[in-house]
Amino acid sequence: MRVLFTSIEGNHFHQMVPLAWALRTAGHEVQAAGNLAMVDTITQTGLTAVPIDSPSLWEQLGPFHQEAIAWFNSVDTSAEQQAKATWTDLLSYESMVVPALLAPLNADAMLDQLVSYARAWRPDLVIWESFSLAGAIAAVATGAAHARLCSGPDLAMQVGTRRDFVRGTAEQPPERREDPTAEWLDWTLERLGAPAGFSEDMLTGQWVIDTRPPSAQRDTGLPTLSVRYVPYNGRCVVPDWVLRPAERPRVCLTLGTSITEAGSENFELAKTLSTILLALSELDVEIVAALDPAQHEHLPPMPENVRVTGFVPLNELLPLCSVVVHHGGYQTKSTADLHGIPQVMLVGYEWVSEGMGDEYAEQGTTLTIPVSELTAERLRDTVRQVLADSSFTAHAGRLRKEILTMPTPNQLVPQIERLVAEHRTGGRA
Repeated sequence: MRVLFTSIEGNHFHQMVPLAWALRTAGHEVQAAGNLAMVDTITQTGLTAVPIDSPSLWEQLGPFHQEAIAWFNSVDTSAEQQAKATWTDLLSYESMVVPALLAPLNADAMLDQLVSYARAWRPDLVIWESFSLAGAIAAVATGAAHARLCSGPDLAMQVGTRRDFVRGTAEQPPERREDPTAEWLDWTLERLGAPAGFSEDMLTGQWVIDTRPPSAQRDTGLPTLSVRYVPYNGRCVVPDWVLRPAERPRVCLTLGTSITEAGSENFELAKTLSTILLALSELDVEIVAALDPAQHEHLPPMPENVRVTGFVPLNELLPLCSVVVHHGGYQTKSTADLHGIPQVMLVGYEWVSEGMGDEYAEQGTTLTIPVSELTAERLRDTVRQVLADSSFTAHAGRLRKEILTMPTPNQLVPQIERLVAEHRTGGRA
């Protein structure tokens, strides 16, 4: 069969590579579509790239995106508060997320190219990651099956809160029934000449491929295929110092690539990063600050127990660490989970809300600090707490054992083949 992967940017695509290669080595034709900035990322994996002439991720997101993030992070997104949300509250979220996030990331010009290519290549299956609704749109337009690769807690519009919103909409009088997400997607499909209109599985996938450990998954009522997260760090080299035994507990600090001075209004990088590292250096630990060049170019000289470095493959570094401090990026968290490493997570940046951090903390492996409450002293004390409390390591070890029982991407392929075959025959086995 032919399988098309879609993603909004390179780091998101990295999560898809092991499954893409599992399908490829099983004999299927596999291609990956992405914007021009992603082409090298895709081809470096050895997979075939489908270039889409559209701006990169951050070029697509305008000022309203930053305003929406500020609003999102000012709202209590805990499960308890979401349960109290009114239909008007949910409508406000739907009205924000389409123009701030979904429509810019899945812009008309990009959709035109992707759907045109899909109509020519005729994929049997489209696998898309959670922000890449273009994949679902292309599948509906061509009659292909489609699945969503889920990573991290679902955004509210995708499952739980979306379901509450749809139920609440049906209870409204006809003149009040607004649905910005359905209206946008219905209009888009009509413009593209798709034979079918909007359905809820365009937000969820006809089935979900879930890389989270079973204990972290929520019952969504959707067909779900669990698969083990397999780290893929891209083209990389392991520095020789990584494998040298550490004389003290090693603490890794990484903030991904999106938290930069130019990229965030919620994280004052220049004012906080040096003080954070200096405070952590007061602990009897070795600190590895694996930072993007834009994050450390203005740092002053650091104490001898702080190593400031550029990109380091986390799959090689984290097994030799005692704690990792990070920004909530799913690849960082999942790599730490796989290797049984306790974590300190900064939440309230981008779309990693405090409520999502609470969900992570329930696993017992992680302590979270809202970015709005972050101080160097609090981070230092939190890292000290995780290092001193053996329960974090014990819970991390338990989670690692659970993850290792999950099917690998190669083992998942027969299930995917069966579901695609059922789709072709209208659900008949």
